[in-house]
Amino acid sequence: MACLRDMDAKKPYFAAILVQLGYAGMYVLSKAVFDTGMSTFVFVFYRQAAASMLLVPLAFVLERKSYPPLTFMILLKLFCHALLGLTWSLNFYSIGLKYTSASMGSAATNCIPVFTFFFAIFFRMEKIKFRSLSGIAKVLGIAFCLAGVVTIALYRGTHIRPLNLHHHSGQNTKYQNNVFTPKRRSWIEGSIFLIVGNMSWSLWLVLQGIMLKEYPSKLIFTTLQCLFSTFQLVFVALVFERDSSKWTLHLDLGLLTIVYCGFVVTALNIYLQSFCIEKKGPVFTAMFTPLALVFTLICSVFLGERIYLGSLLGGILMVVGLYSVLWGKAKETVPSEVSIEDGKTHTEEKEATGNHSDDVVPLQ
Repeated sequence: MACLRDMDAKKPYFAAILVQLGYAGMYVLSKAVFDTGMSTFVFVFYRQAAASMLLVPLAFVLERKSYPPLTFMILLKLFCHALLGLTWSLNFYSIGLKYTSASMGSAATNCIPVFTFFFAIFFRMEKIKFRSLSGIAKVLGIAFCLAGVVTIALYRGTHIRPLNLHHHSGQNTKYQNNVFTPKRRSWIEGSIFLIVGNMSWSLWLVLQGIMLKEYPSKLIFTTLQCLFSTFQLVFVALVFERDSSKWTLHLDLGLLTIVYCGFVVTALNIYLQSFCIEKKGPVFTAMFTPLALVFTLICSVFLGERIYLGSLLGGILMVVGLYSVLWGKAKETVPSEVSIEDGKTHTEEKEATGNHSDDVVPLQ
């Protein structure tokens, strides 16, 4: 019995690690596919279409008798919400990933919880007590995160030589120079695309907390947004990608990545994250976010991608900022020590903000 209890206690830890492994696989595979010439617009469309193909039957089977009524205004809000957080965000992020690197894309995602917290403050869903230790930690966390964003966007620095570069021939060396050594201008532009995409995703997370109060069915909510984004993305892809050959799918890495991102990242990761949040809370889940950067760096080095010093420094700054904000957030929700006021001894509980949108981890 004790052994079974220990296994149950460890399940959230295994699930949280699997989530970050899933994201690391997405960064590495997506970057590899873009390097082969696949259109980012077509890729994002097929990815969302794959997710919709999985979610629609599940929603029909599980929610067909119990889903809340859908009004025109709710459908309109869901359509606009999908446009912001899926169509806009995923396209910008994919373009940024194409012009930078997998490690850069993974490092940039560490700013999502902090950006989410910033937007939550803007919408007055969160508060900062500047005279408290937790408030100071949050402010410092935001500052570290912004410093990390500026670092990865403007500073590339030297690189760590991949383990397999010496095995390539002269022909492949030319390919490496085109793929693994992007020009400084492309790197800066790609970094900006990544940041804008992550900021859009962070705003989407905050607005999601508001909309779920109006329409609480999470499965229908997610399914409709995937469907709406699929329809939006097909028009975006048709506008920006006129070459019909770019739309053809083959039994290769591109198809594997589309299925992986649609099924594993969009479907399985959401379920595992919900399991972790239910068992251990959102702070616990968000604490594992930097693991995706570690896994991505390991894969990138072995697969031949150059890791730049700017990505490492920026990633470290954002991880420090993330943990600073999470520590301040956790401090607010933990009962304080016994305090004395007006000669009476009592235990006071620090004010909890009531909204945990800043603790939500990225669901790309």
